[in-house]
Amino acid sequence: MSTVKDVDSSAFATEVLDATVPVVVDFWAPWCGPCRVVGPEVEKLAASSGESVKFVKVNIDDNRDLAMRYGVMSIPTIAKFERGGVVAQVIGARRADALAVELGLQG
Repeated sequence: MSTVKDVDSSAFATEVLDATVPVVVDFWAPWCGPCRVVGPEVEKLAASSGESVKFVKVNIDDNRDLAMRYGVMSIPTIAKFERGGVVAQVIGARRADALAVELGLQG
């Protein structure tokens, strides 16, 4: 079972902006090769993070409004949200350990 939840525009505010814990959002598309590489790495990071961080993914083809609102110009873009705002962002494929460092998820 995946630990990363698919979220669309209608659920974004509830799942991400109103969350009480940090939320990592993977902006991706099915046709994106690097997205297919980073997807399993995001899953690994989610599995190792426990309940302290929430992980979701947003298909930008189906949710163009979200991609435009958050300035997603290149995918994969992985953004960390806290209290409704973006506090860290990574563009391009990375391994789980590198994502953890760049997004500030390591304690």
